[in-house]
Amino acid sequence: MTDDFTAANAELEARGFTRMVFDLDRMKALLDHLGNPQRAFRSIHLTGTNGKTTTARMIESLLRAHGLRTGRYTSPHLKTIRERISIDGEPISEEDFVRVYGEVGPVAHLVDAQLGETLTYFDVTTATAFAAFADAPVDVGVIEVGLGGETDSTNVLGAEVAVITPIGMDHAEFLGDRIEDIADMKAGIVHKGATLVTARQEPEAMEALLRRTAQVGASVVREGKDFGVEERYLAFGGQVLTLQGLGERYEEVFVPLHGAHQAQNAAVALAAVETLLGTGLDAEVVREGFAQVTSPGRLERVRTAPTVLLDAAHNPHGMKATVDTVRDEFSFERLVTVIGSVEGKDVLGMLELLEPITDRLIVTRSSTPRAMAPAKLGRLAEDVFGEERVRVVPHLPDAIELAVTLAEEDQGVTLGTAGVLITGSVFTVGEARTLLVRE
Repeated sequence: MTDDFTAANAELEARGFTRMVFDLDRMKALLDHLGNPQRAFRSIHLTGTNGKTTTARMIESLLRAHGLRTGRYTSPHLKTIRERISIDGEPISEEDFVRVYGEVGPVAHLVDAQLGETLTYFDVTTATAFAAFADAPVDVGVIEVGLGGETDSTNVLGAEVAVITPIGMDHAEFLGDRIEDIADMKAGIVHKGATLVTARQEPEAMEALLRRTAQVGASVVREGKDFGVEERYLAFGGQVLTLQGLGERYEEVFVPLHGAHQAQNAAVALAAVETLLGTGLDAEVVREGFAQVTSPGRLERVRTAPTVLLDAAHNPHGMKATVDTVRDEFSFERLVTVIGSVEGKDVLGMLELLEPITDRLIVTRSSTPRAMAPAKLGRLAEDVFGEERVRVVPHLPDAIELAVTLAEEDQGVTLGTAGVLITGSVFTVGEARTLLVRE
C-alpha cells in the first residue's frame, strides 16, 4: 500500500466512518464545485434491503458483456475502500484513487468551510466515485444507495433506471419501523421519466412504490408480472436458470452463485439492463455476462474439508435467504456457525433463524467500534441455543480456528459433510475473508 493511498484513506476516515447526515444540499454543493461529474454518464440506481450489491455486480457484468464501459459504486467494502469504486469490473487502483481524491479532497475541505460542518465519509467517497467515473470515462454507472434512498448522498443522479430489490425491516432508527415507511424512503430514488424495476415486494411496500411512480410520472416493471424466474435447477458451483425478460425468454443461463434469492437478483438485473439497452438482447451475450458474475462474501466458499462459507447476512431478511440456501443446497451433517454482529441489528431474529441448521455456535466480534460485545451477543445466543451449544471467543481468528476444529471432530460425521458458516455482518465477513482468502 502506497503512503499516498494510506494518507488519503486516513483523511477520509477522519470524517467519521459511521457518521451520517441526510442532507442532499451538502452533496449538491460539493458536486457543483466539481462540475457535476455525475452528469457525464448514464446511470442505474439501486436500493432495497438485501441483494443490492450482488444485483449491481450482475448488472455491471451484463453491461460489460455488451461492450459498455462501466463504473460500479457499492458499499460497504470488505477489505479496502477501492472495492467501492470499480471500473470495468476491477477496483480502482491505488494510484488512480489518490489522483482522483487529490482533486476531490481539497474541494471537500472548501465546502466544509462554507457549510461550517464537515461532509461525511460517504459524501466524499461518493463524489470521488462520480469523479472517477467521469474521468475514466464510463458509459454507464451502476450506483448502489448507501442507506435508504430519498435522502441518500447518491440520490443526485436522477437515474433513468431505478432498481429496488426486496424491501424488509432494517435500519429502523433511520428509516422507520413500518415496512411502508421504509419503502417510501427507498422509493425516493425514482424520478420523473424514469423506469422503476422492482423485485417482488410485500403489499405495503409495493403500494408505496406504485404511489411514488404515479406521483413523479415514472413507469414501472415488476417481477412476477413483467419478468421473472421461470425455471431453476442446481448445478456444480451455482445454478442454471430460465429467465423471462421484458421481451424475450433466456434459457440455460448459468449463474455461479447459490440460492433462490440469487436467481431473483438475476431476473431483476436482466430486466434493468433490458430497460436501459432495449429488449431482445442476444442470449449468448446474456449467458456470458451472468457466467462472469462474482459476489465476494455472499455464500462464498473459501475452503473445503471442511467447507467454509462466508456470508454477509446482517438482518433477518438476509439471514433467512442464507439459511434457506444452506439447508437446500449444502448437505452438511454438522455445521458450526461463527457470528459477529453490530449494535442496532435484530440479532435475536438472526439467531432464531440460524438455530435449526447450526450444531455449534461461536460468538465473536470484528474490529469495528460498532461491533456488539461478544459477552452480550453470547447471552442472547444462549437464550436461543442453550448454554451447552454456545462458545464465546472474543477474537475472530481464534473463533475461526475453533470452528474448523469443531467441524473436523470425528464423531460420526461422514467425510466431507462438515461445514463452517461465518456470518452476521459485513465487517465480520470482510475480516474473515482477509484471513482466509489469498488474492
